[in-house]
Amino acid sequence: MRKGLWAAPLLVLGALGVVGCDHRVDGSTKDGVSHDMLVGADDDPANWISHGRTYDEQRFSPLGSVNADNVGDLGLAWFADMDTARGQEATPLVLDGKLYITTAWSKVKAFDAATGAPLWDYDPKVPGETAVKVCCDVVNRGLAAFGNSLFLGTLDGRLVSLDRDTGEVEWEVVTVDQTKAYSITGAPRVVDGKVIIGNGGAEFGVRGYIAAYDAKDGSELWRFYTVPDGNENGESPEYLQQAAETWNTEVLRGSDSIGGGGTVWDSMAYDPDLNLLYFGVGNGSPWNRAYRSPGEDGTGEGDNLYLSSIVAINPDTGEYVWHYQTTPGETWDYTATQHIILADIEIEGKARQVLMQAPKNGFFYVIDRVTGEFISAEEYIPQNWAEGFDKNGRPIFNPVTRIDKTGQPALVMPGPLGGHNWHPMAYHPDENLVYIPAFEAAVLYAPEKDWKPDMGRGFNVGFDMGAGDLPPDLGFRRSVYETVKGKLMAWDPVAQKARWVVEHAGPWNGGLLATGGKLVFQGNSSSEFAAYHAGTGEKLWNFAAQTGIVAPPITYTVDDEQYVAVLAGWGGAYAIVSDGHLVNDQGPVRNISRLLVFKLGAAAELPKMPELVNLPLDPPPSRASAEVIALGKQKYARYCSVCHGPGAVGSTVLPDLRRSGALGNKGVWQAVVQDGILTDNGMASFSGSLTPEESDAIREYVIHRANEDRALETGDAE
Repeated sequence: MRKGLWAAPLLVLGALGVVGCDHRVDGSTKDGVSHDMLVGADDDPANWISHGRTYDEQRFSPLGSVNADNVGDLGLAWFADMDTARGQEATPLVLDGKLYITTAWSKVKAFDAATGAPLWDYDPKVPGETAVKVCCDVVNRGLAAFGNSLFLGTLDGRLVSLDRDTGEVEWEVVTVDQTKAYSITGAPRVVDGKVIIGNGGAEFGVRGYIAAYDAKDGSELWRFYTVPDGNENGESPEYLQQAAETWNTEVLRGSDSIGGGGTVWDSMAYDPDLNLLYFGVGNGSPWNRAYRSPGEDGTGEGDNLYLSSIVAINPDTGEYVWHYQTTPGETWDYTATQHIILADIEIEGKARQVLMQAPKNGFFYVIDRVTGEFISAEEYIPQNWAEGFDKNGRPIFNPVTRIDKTGQPALVMPGPLGGHNWHPMAYHPDENLVYIPAFEAAVLYAPEKDWKPDMGRGFNVGFDMGAGDLPPDLGFRRSVYETVKGKLMAWDPVAQKARWVVEHAGPWNGGLLATGGKLVFQGNSSSEFAAYHAGTGEKLWNFAAQTGIVAPPITYTVDDEQYVAVLAGWGGAYAIVSDGHLVNDQGPVRNISRLLVFKLGAAAELPKMPELVNLPLDPPPSRASAEVIALGKQKYARYCSVCHGPGAVGSTVLPDLRRSGALGNKGVWQAVVQDGILTDNGMASFSGSLTPEESDAIREYVIHRANEDRALETGDAE
């Protein structure tokens, strides 16, 4: 933990059972990564040995050989092409001159960090059908290191220990019920020999939890559930008994339980002095609280702990210590799983040990990390769901946007992609600024009438996923995309306001790195990797990456030479549901997955940009009845839009169904949707959720939409 203005009082530390120790770091991990090395990682700038570099997850490196004065001389040192053309979201690890990454489909690769020479790779062979259990692309965000092992969470819910030198499997355990729609996309963390991992799947009806496993053999040590199961009694943990009082638990009981959600799919941070592990909890399942926790009047009721909360636990035992709920009774997919940063800062003349987060709901929070006390919150993007906070830090809701109470549609800002999503922030201690990859987009939330859960396939959210589809008007679509904004914000956590803002040409901007060279590095959806002045936001350098970048960069040294590395590859939640041709005015954004590594004076070049082949719209005539097309639209919105795009307008990452060769052949379409002939490619059978008639209605709807859009392209639209 980076030391700041003060140390916690001994009385508090004693009450939490903390014992001090010597955290010596010698800069070499050749004999294995120890707990002391992870605690003292800030004193080892040559390596990047944990997800956020240090346990406080500040993503700040003191390295300054590359700095604001010479960053213009930064050039490509080497690159490595990936074998997965999907979103790349991982943070690399670097240990003694070797670089380790995860890629899409949970694959792992090792390279010489100076030359790029490949060392080994590992493929966990995740079944292709797992893709339909994932909301937001088949991504993975990275590894954890301990001893001489690397730890990986796989998309299908396994935790795998790999030999760091060879990539050989040492052990693996299944951490979830694989009959349910659980997944893992986040990076594990290791605390004192315990590998800690959460999971995803809240949109598909699971019950969230976080668990710890012994680094030696994978045996489970403890499990912390984030929502009750409706069967709490005097023998249940007290924190779950308290949570049950904030739910209508009838829907959580039995074999037909809706799960409740609350998955811990990304952020964690650890304070070794307080011995507290902090993690963010996700959204409810379904989103719409009126179905998730209905009151007697049929509208939503209860805060539904511990959804959308920051929770602190003892990592030795998994015991609850405190929580703060950012969005009580959340109904908009306002997760609190976004990046958590720990820092020691002065507020109103008093030194405070704080936790900082900019979750999806659009507010930047400063919380006392010792007690969970609310200190302050201010909106970092425009929002309309809350009118402020009371003295206890509870939001004051705008009743118009409480669609779970009104039952009426409402345009709400931010939408489910948030004001800030999973993309890591960074903190610069010299500037006392938090850098936020912010996102502005409103969404029309329309409660779905008579919604019923379907735990087999599709989004279980309780809203009409097609309500906000854009009309077949190319000019209107362009104007809507122009309102969606991406920003790099330098946020002052004391003044609770932006010191400077960079408006991006495209909305979905990547994770961040801050350095001692007064630099902030970030990629974006305009296929650019850039360096900005940490104090002013001035763009000092940029590199044409040929693909959108969403992953966060890192920096390290080999033989005292500084490198900057980032995984490039367009994908993730926004990329797979947006029209890649309209995301920005720089041209289509495509996926070309690569690891890019830079150093001063280097001059390597990328291969020539491949030409984008975009098949023209040439659908069969639309002859189905209006009733069939309406049924197809409804089923498409529920089961297809999350991967193939709203309104059947596909992305540049996954297949655009308007251009599918199966549109004109009912038998082939049924073989894909009903029989699952493309299961290995990620398109599993939907026969348990859709009848053959409903599957064909979807085909007819896509044909209808393709004809509408072809008329736009050819100028034949009325």
